[in-house]
Amino acid sequence: MQEPKTIEQALVAVNEKIAAACVRAGRNPEEVTLIAVSKTMPVEALREAMACGVVHFGENRPQELRDKQAEITEPLCWHMIGALQTNKLKYVVGKTVMIHSVDSESLALAIDEETKKRGVVSEILLEIN
Repeated sequence: MQEPKTIEQALVAVNEKIAAACVRAGRNPEEVTLIAVSKTMPVEALREAMACGVVHFGENRPQELRDKQAEITEPLCWHMIGALQTNKLKYVVGKTVMIHSVDSESLALAIDEETKKRGVVSEILLEIN
């Protein structure tokens, strides 16, 4: 199979795979949220994905998230997908729809504290080993 050459072609291929997986699992593809991982990608690439209908983007570096949010003012759903240190919470809490990488009780408590300070709600995925 030939690799997609454009972001649009890549999205078509991924959505076809999602649809096929949903058929196999007996699920509705509408229940699946595609999160485009935008780490290290230039803003122009995000804009190309946005033009194809992508609204969920995942970043793994808080500062990169901050910088992209400053440049892209359109309403998007940002996800923090990388390791997160408590000193970087200011870049993430209240600025993402979900934090996918909570790997300790201390981080969860720090997120809770920052969330209360800002008067927002932070959805998280907690990693349990």
